[in-house]
Amino acid sequence: MTHSPSARRLLLPLVPLYRLALVLRELRLGSIFEPVDRLRFPVISIGSLSAGGSGKTPTTVALAQALARRGLHVDVLSRGYGRKSQTARRVERSGTAEEFGDEPLLIARETGVPVYVAAQRYEAGRMAEAASPNARGIFVHLLDDGFQHRQLYRDVDILLLDDGDWRDHLLPAGNMREPLIAMRRASVLAISADDPDLGAKLMDAGRRVPIWRLHRRMEVPSIDGPVVAFCGIARPEQFFAGLEAAGLHLASRIAFADHHVYKVHDLDCIQDAARSIGAAALVTTEKDRTRLGALVKAFQGAPPLKTAILRIEIEDEDAAVSWIMNRLASLPSRNP
Repeated sequence: MTHSPSARRLLLPLVPLYRLALVLRELRLGSIFEPVDRLRFPVISIGSLSAGGSGKTPTTVALAQALARRGLHVDVLSRGYGRKSQTARRVERSGTAEEFGDEPLLIARETGVPVYVAAQRYEAGRMAEAASPNARGIFVHLLDDGFQHRQLYRDVDILLLDDGDWRDHLLPAGNMREPLIAMRRASVLAISADDPDLGAKLMDAGRRVPIWRLHRRMEVPSIDGPVVAFCGIARPEQFFAGLEAAGLHLASRIAFADHHVYKVHDLDCIQDAARSIGAAALVTTEKDRTRLGALVKAFQGAPPLKTAILRIEIEDEDAAVSWIMNRLASLPSRNP
């Protein structure tokens, strides 16, 4: 289960140690201890300052689809968090979260573009480039959740921010992986279109980079009657609030830790909750359904398992993609 914010604040005395670790890493980057590698094709990173829940994966999906529609050859590089193997592999859409990680598998299924996973994203990129030895046209790598993976050189850094980042704490007392000052590395700042004040804050902070506005849309199934909602994501309250906003009656909410690996006893608890309230249906996220894998068969009876899907739409997508195209066109050529 997830830990409450009040419990995590007990860890505030450890934050200076985490901040020191960030400083030491900054000193190592680019040195012989932690070199920065470059790939042959340009790299666009999509990331955040917070540890989860900012919409990085659906934004990666939206950008991959937008670039592919413009005729670019796009692939996605990911760590593949939670998978058992550490070797570089191309994601098979028929595979499992245990093999490739839930997010890479979801991206591969949603976009149809090649997705590669490796503990070091440079190795994933090398595999992707080896698959296109005689590349023609514009090729680009999208680096999913890559803002902190600075061992790989990137040509564009897209940073997702929300207003909660201004009030949060660094790990381990909060969800922030880096302080707000780190946003100076960003080439583009992406914020929720529903947060008009955040753009003004960014301008006041002296940020003069493009600001993209993102529209979050949750596709929620129509269900009459009480619902058991469950998920294992970074910000479960956002998921539950989205379901309620869509008109669902949440009689039970079950939140597991982010990237939770489901076991049979978890399913027993969920189904017990459903029976106790006479649930009309169970609802979970697309990521969670991906992680359930073969266990999803346990929900084939009544009540049925439904999936709510989060979509991200980039406001004025044409202008955003044109900016990226112009940025890529201005880059110096790289030799194979």
